[in-house]
Amino acid sequence: MTYKPLKRAVALEYGKLAAPIMTAKGQGEIAELIIEEAKKQGVHIAEDPQLVALLGQLELNEEIPESLYVAVSVILSWVYWLKGMEPGDEKNP
Repeated sequence: MTYKPLKRAVALEYGKLAAPIMTAKGQGEIAELIIEEAKKQGVHIAEDPQLVALLGQLELNEEIPESLYVAVSVILSWVYWLKGMEPGDEKNP
């Protein structure tokens, strides 16, 4: 019998906000639903179990702590690159 850990997922919103906030989190079936909805919305998905574990400690609609800015900025940089955007583009109408 192989142990398979529960899948975990978090969703962050940044855009026009001063700092990213936690908009969804869950494990197991809830995590699958979060990932499925992200795919439907065309949201890029990054897999980083350690970062998810840290972000999962936040409450919904809570800003990420400064201690996680670097880790989250790496993910956001990757997303910007994939979308062909530059930082600040999301704040323009």
